Amino acid sequence: MLKGIHLTLMIGPVVPIPVPRVVLDALESVTVTSAAGSSSGFQLNFMFSSNSPLNTIFVLAAGQNAGMGTPPLRVILIVTIGGLPQVLVDGVMNNVDVQAGQGGSPGTLSVTGDDLTKVMDMIDFSGLPYPAMPVEARVALIVAKYAVFGMIPMVIPLLFTDVPIPVERIPAHKGTDLQYLKQLAKDAGYVFYVEPGPAPGTNIAYFGPEIKVGVPQPALNIDMDAHTNVDSLSFTFDSTKGVLPIVFIQNQATRVPIPIPIPDINPLQPPLGLLPTPISNIKVLRDTAKLNPMQAISRGLAEAGHSQDALSANGSLNVMRYGRLLKARQLVGVRGAGLPYNGLYYVQSVTSNIKRGEIKQDFTLTRNGLVSITPRVPT
Repeated sequence: MLKGIHLTLMIGPVVPIPVPRVVLDALESVTVTSAAGSSSGFQLNFMFSSNSPLNTIFVLAAGQNAGMGTPPLRVILIVTIGGLPQVLVDGVMNNVDVQAGQGGSPGTLSVTGDDLTKVMDMIDFSGLPYPAMPVEARVALIVAKYAVFGMIPMVIPLLFTDVPIPVERIPAHKGTDLQYLKQLAKDAGYVFYVEPGPAPGTNIAYFGPEIKVGVPQPALNIDMDAHTNVDSLSFTFDSTKGVLPIVFIQNQATRVPIPIPIPDINPLQPPLGLLPTPISNIKVLRDTAKLNPMQAISRGLAEAGHSQDALSANGSLNVMRYGRLLKARQLVGVRGAGLPYNGLYYVQSVTSNIKRGEIKQDFTLTRNGLVSITPRVPT
């Protein structure tokens, strides 16, 4: 790998172990995608011969899909930059594609997979009752099933917890664990995702509101001579994206739904631009009448936050110059792009591409307005 950058690959059922040197030497490229609102995915590409140990991996992966009883093969990829290890991906294999070599040339083996949410989407637990359990307790109980994968729950309590009375109703599980958790998150205006790390072999299962505050990552610099760390950067402003959500709250006495417009005022998603996105459309959320008032308002705030991100940026990052890996679901500063576009952004997605002698990241940033609200960004 590159000087100052070390790659560690671990593969195995449930608790993976470092692969032999011969397997790591056969690794040609790695692609990892992490994005807010979706599961992370990865692809590993190897060069191999007919007697390569990689054939064993293929047999094991095929066995798990053929009902041989073997657990999913877990993959952990760790990138160490400047002595600081960072878990790039922790997931399981989904598919193995093999292209046999011809004429004495080596063949190729491509391994694709998803993060550990894939494990949570394998078994349907529909009908499992949760008597007198609030949403937070249900989430913690579900995530506890996957402690063997190092999954640690981080559950943010709802503003107004709804504890169902067993004589009135008993909540029941619907679908797989992942489907049910996402439905609970949607009803509360929350998000659910699994983030690898911070230590290798551990994962944070986050259930809570989408947060766009915190300590920003070091700035992305464009057109700043020796300080430039971005290879390319382009911006798009969609003035028609602004939406005013309208939620319905049902009057318990008359059963009449009451429409309530929800402005984009959220302390967890503060404005990052001085000139906000103009409202160009109205979106009616008709399915909120079945929720309690705070759940309906939370759903509206989540919709308002997504719809206001009219400014987006797409670019490519030189990791060696940047000095670390850019992470999704966090803030980052931008410098050198001009007055309307400098400032803080939310990192919507990052795709890491690792090859021998090269490591780059393609990223997408979003913001809810033009012109920075801060005079400076962390460097």
